Amino acid sequence: MRRSFISRRPGWLKLVAVMAAFPMLFLSACSEAAGDPGPAESPTGVSSSPTPSETPTPTPSATYKPASAEGPAENVPLPVMPAEAKVQSKEGLEAFARYWYNLINYGFETGDVEPIKAISGPECAVCKNFYQIVGPGYKNSDWIKGGELVVRSVHSNYVVTPEGLYQVLIQNVQEPLEYFGPGVLYGVHEGYPEPGVQMIEARYTADGWYAEHVVTIEG
Repeated sequence: MRRSFISRRPGWLKLVAVMAAFPMLFLSACSEAAGDPGPAESPTGVSSSPTPSETPTPTPSATYKPASAEGPAENVPLPVMPAEAKVQSKEGLEAFARYWYNLINYGFETGDVEPIKAISGPECAVCKNFYQIVGPGYKNSDWIKGGELVVRSVHSNYVVTPEGLYQVLIQNVQEPLEYFGPGVLYGVHEGYPEPGVQMIEARYTADGWYAEHVVTIEG
């Protein structure tokens, strides 16, 4: 039986089909103003070009640094919820599930659990165990290295339950965790290299998707 930070409940739901992840495509576009006037003409009849303004020096952004035995991760970017994850649809729910795990990984790297708390219910069993691991892992200048949850695939039949929830299955693996303090390695958690399945039961609210329950499905 694999071990992880996740709590378990009896496996009444089975994965009956291969779950395929969907690609995310981001497009950007730029536009030009039409009909711009030509160069200004001076009183002497000689055209003059506007004086170019001084180009500002770009401010260097802080460089991300992963955790190591020497110290915790630095300048970890907070994941941004994609626009698709805000939509009340099958695709929106699946995108939300991926975003949810991005915030879990952000918590492992930073010790900050507030972002995941903001979109998860108080009865979320997986969340409670996650908080119990990350909280002590970052006390007294300690930190965690690793623990990343790698999402392999996401699938939802997008059928509402009697409680008004939508279920989405996530297949993932977890990298090993190492617990460090200044100059000391406290221990290593093996994670789980074999794919497992978790289920998010989410509700759509005026603020978007909200993970009421997150559990592990036992095979």
